[in-house]
Amino acid sequence: MIPRYTRPEMAAIWSEENKFCRWLDVEIAALEGWSKIGVVPAITVEKIKKKAKVDVARIQEIEKVTNHDVIAFVEQVSRTVGEEGRYIHYGMTSSDVLDTSLALLLRESGGILLGDIKVLLATLKDNALRFKDKVVMGRTHGVHAEPVTLGFRFAGWYYEFLRNYKRLENAIDEISVGKISGAVGTFSNIDPRVEKYVCKKFSLQNERFSTQVISRDRHCYFINVLAVIAASCEKVALQIRLLQQTEVGEVAEPFGKGQKGSSAMPHKRNPILCERICGLARVIKKNASVAMENTSLWYERDISHSSAERIIFPESLMLLDYILTLLNRVLNGLDVFDTNIERNIAMSGRVFFSQKLLNALAMKGLPREKAYEMVQRKSFEAIRTKKDFVQLVKNDPSIRAYLSEKEMDRIFDTKLLLKNLDKLFEEMQ
Repeated sequence: MIPRYTRPEMAAIWSEENKFCRWLDVEIAALEGWSKIGVVPAITVEKIKKKAKVDVARIQEIEKVTNHDVIAFVEQVSRTVGEEGRYIHYGMTSSDVLDTSLALLLRESGGILLGDIKVLLATLKDNALRFKDKVVMGRTHGVHAEPVTLGFRFAGWYYEFLRNYKRLENAIDEISVGKISGAVGTFSNIDPRVEKYVCKKFSLQNERFSTQVISRDRHCYFINVLAVIAASCEKVALQIRLLQQTEVGEVAEPFGKGQKGSSAMPHKRNPILCERICGLARVIKKNASVAMENTSLWYERDISHSSAERIIFPESLMLLDYILTLLNRVLNGLDVFDTNIERNIAMSGRVFFSQKLLNALAMKGLPREKAYEMVQRKSFEAIRTKKDFVQLVKNDPSIRAYLSEKEMDRIFDTKLLLKNLDKLFEEMQ
């Protein structure tokens, strides 16, 4: 991933240096496992642990000849150890190292994302409670519907990311699996006790009946959970972009001192952060499709998944780490414009009371179809003439015949329209 969209902690996990160090960790753990069952002398393992060093540049030089990164790694590390290097990779196949170390990298990366979501959850909850009484216009199909509150929107996002947190926990558990079972997974050249030892050391599950690789349904699930979380980030960012449109203007993402919106038009304040979130989320969602394709491999394994995984795992994890952090920054610095909110509510002429009125007339004994026609006629009149819907209704004899002034006042009370939200917010606290 390009540095522009990469945070240092996540980048460090996916560095070449760290990757090879995790490979070495797995190799040494396997040697310890062999030692526990008396195959490799314990003193030899200790010598290897002291001498073994990773040299990324040298590995890359060797790979130019071998055209095989694991062989290049084993050769380089073995040479740093000396005579004892002959034990390294004993009985193992490349994927024993690759898949087990990949599980460690994915679990560590997932832990960072869980931390990101925790921070975002705190921001969402804080804003939900802060704006729980801030009435705004609700829209369906982009058209004014009924009022909601700004806090109501934040609360919905909060619970969505709570679900995402649980999904990611499950995905991390799903991917925390190791495999040290040899060329086709049958333990033909390695003792199952070695795998058991390695997995226990790293707190991984043992993959049951692996082939040469850990089954890619696990990896597919993990990436797809990342895609779901990215889609949630995109959803929130898109809402802010819509609300920042000039004709709406209810909120705006932060705009820093000295920031410029357009190279040509100095008046522009563009939602570039939210647009960036939406754009990067698309990359993660597309990577989920690649993970789906990687699930089907030839027989006990081919290598078609490998090249793609070198891209989709670090890319998706780095991007999601970045956009979760960026979204939190946006929501922490969100500008809210009360004047525009009030203007937009008034714009509809209070036609949002139409369902309340429809229900009241139906309860008075009117056939629903007739009541609907009466209310729709007044609603369209209010919209066409830009007059207040409530006053038009109160001045209509055909409606006054069924409802008293007091009943109408109760119907047209915005607070009563939203009264049930208080209970929801109490549960949230």
